[in-house]
Amino acid sequence: MKLPVDSHSQEVGGQWLVVGLGNPGPDYAGNRHNIGQMVANELAVRAHAPFKSSRSNAMVAEGRIGADPLVAPRFILAKPLSFMNLSGGPTASLLKYFKLDPSRLIVVHDELDIPFDTVRLKAGGGNGGHNGIRDIAAALGTPDFVRVRVGIGRPPGRQAAADFVLRNFGSTERDVLPSLISDAADAVELVATDGLSAAQLKFHTTAE
Repeated sequence: MKLPVDSHSQEVGGQWLVVGLGNPGPDYAGNRHNIGQMVANELAVRAHAPFKSSRSNAMVAEGRIGADPLVAPRFILAKPLSFMNLSGGPTASLLKYFKLDPSRLIVVHDELDIPFDTVRLKAGGGNGGHNGIRDIAAALGTPDFVRVRVGIGRPPGRQAAADFVLRNFGSTERDVLPSLISDAADAVELVATDGLSAAQLKFHTTAE
């Protein structure tokens, strides 16, 4: 039976690779730059799936998320063990291993140009200066994959963006962080079950 297709010509249901971007190791775990991996962790909890090492230089968890496991989408959740700007190799390797097209890829990442506590989604387009997205597009030979963009806002004052993203969330931000992570995880699920357009309709309060 053919899967339904949303208005962006992406099939819904089935199997998806979700890559949460960040830097490896405990020193980076709480950084703003690692919000993608925090979302991957939340999805793994929902799937009741532990992360395990893989030959693709990534930690991987596999499971279904949904009330009915017979029809719920199957998620391959990945956290690359490479640094952010080398995310393309593990992502390409996982797509090849699981025999998935880039149209079945959802990348979750931090976004400076979106206000904190905001989730936006898009497929394709530029990388907005994000080195992880740039490397994935180069490794795949296409930018045409879904991005769940988790807003972290701009750095205050004259603080350099490179320093800002490699710092942990502030105390006020940490109060809101669980709901932001949950919203981003919901967005991933909605892309898989209802399509990108439906997810954008729910999470976009203003046009990009």
